[in-house]
Amino acid sequence: MGMSVSHRLTDIAAQLGGRVLGDGEVRVAQIATLENAQPHHISFLTNSKYRAQLAGTRAGAVILGEADAEATGLPRIISDNPYAYFAKVSALLNPLPEARPGIHPAAIVGAGAKIDATASIAATAVIGENATIGAHSVIGEGCCIGANVVIGSHARLYPHVVIYHGCVIGDNLIAHAGSVIGSDGFGIAMDEGRWINIPQIGRVVIGNDVEIGANTTIDRGALNDTVIEDGVKMDNQIQVAHNVRIGAHTAIAGCAGIAGSAVIGRYCLIGGGARILGHLQLADHVEIAAHTLVGKSIREAGAYAAIFPLAKQEDWRKNAVHLRHLDELSKRVKALERELETIKLETVERETLKGRES
Repeated sequence: MGMSVSHRLTDIAAQLGGRVLGDGEVRVAQIATLENAQPHHISFLTNSKYRAQLAGTRAGAVILGEADAEATGLPRIISDNPYAYFAKVSALLNPLPEARPGIHPAAIVGAGAKIDATASIAATAVIGENATIGAHSVIGEGCCIGANVVIGSHARLYPHVVIYHGCVIGDNLIAHAGSVIGSDGFGIAMDEGRWINIPQIGRVVIGNDVEIGANTTIDRGALNDTVIEDGVKMDNQIQVAHNVRIGAHTAIAGCAGIAGSAVIGRYCLIGGGARILGHLQLADHVEIAAHTLVGKSIREAGAYAAIFPLAKQEDWRKNAVHLRHLDELSKRVKALERELETIKLETVERETLKGRES
């Protein structure tokens, strides 16, 4: 990690908010963990269970929440949300490399393409006919932008991103290497013993501030559009099928798969490897545990999981055998309950008769 320009704590707080306790003239050039920090670093405590590390840290300064404000005598910035503050300080100390505006001579630009003068198009990028690329957008090496694609301002496409024809993307997109936006949805019809393709004539429409991880694929709609709303964050190797709609500010971890026409609400958290079946609906603020198969719609906010708990293989096998006979077991339990009920009634009747006789 290279040394970046150093900043005084007072200047950081003036720019990002928070309040400074201790010496505000202290300068920091990089961010580091409490364990590894050196005097030119600013560190952070976002979880009180790491308080012990605070005592031994060599950091020049720290970022703390209100609850830990007095936990150290080091120069410090106090914030309501120390984790988000750490993210902002890291962005301040590690700005993205400046891209040089202009079109590299080894890029290929189709007729009628509108590329803002402040945009940067790298060597071997291919921009299709009548595509539009907004201000300060950066198109990396080997990217393919299809005909009539619209990309807003301040987009950053890492090398080898492919955007098929006609897709529309807002501002501040981050698309990592190998991601594919607008490939054909999986639409096929059986015709006399053979599959025939259904043309996928919808688009992918992406809002502002969206991030797409490496090798993530988003299919275009069959007839209507696939829609990714503002602020959605997607990890690597996610599959989003045709006509899916993902609500604003939802975050999806790696290797999740979302089948066609599923509608996911806003502010959802989808764990790694989760599977969401087609045509289902998830309410806003739904959290899905990693590797969960969502087989029915979820109408209420909350956390959901559908994972068989980990066990030693032998135990797992025994439990799996029992699971197979669960229906049978349930019937036997019901029969036993009925028998017990009958025995109870008979006992009560006998006791009553005895009472009368005596």
